[in-house]
Amino acid sequence: MMKKDRTTDAAGEKDREKWMARFQVRLAMQPGVDRAVVLQAVKEVTTHCADTGEHPRTAFGDPDACAVQAAARLVPADRAAHARRQDAAVDALDSVLKKARGVAGL
Repeated sequence: MMKKDRTTDAAGEKDREKWMARFQVRLAMQPGVDRAVVLQAVKEVTTHCADTGEHPRTAFGDPDACAVQAAARLVPADRAAHARRQDAAVDALDSVLKKARGVAGL
C-alpha cells in the first residue's frame, strides 16, 4: 500500500483553495449576485468535488469563466439587468466627479 505524499496533498489543497477563492471573488463581482447566490454556487462546487474527488479546475475549468456561467444560471435576468444599469449610473457619476475635481483643482 502506498503512503500519500503530504507535500503533494498540501499543494493540491492549496491549489483548490486558490481556485475557490478566485471563483468566489469573480462570482461576487457579477451583476446581481448576492451572498445567497455565492453560497449556493460554492455549495454546488464543493459538493460535486467531494462526491467525485475531482479538483474544481478539472470539473469546472477556469474559475473566472465558471463564475460568469454560475451567475448567468443563478441570477434572474431582470435582477442582473437592473444591477448592470445601476453600475453604469454609478460609473457615470464617478466619471463626472473626477472631471469636476480636475476642473476645480481638488
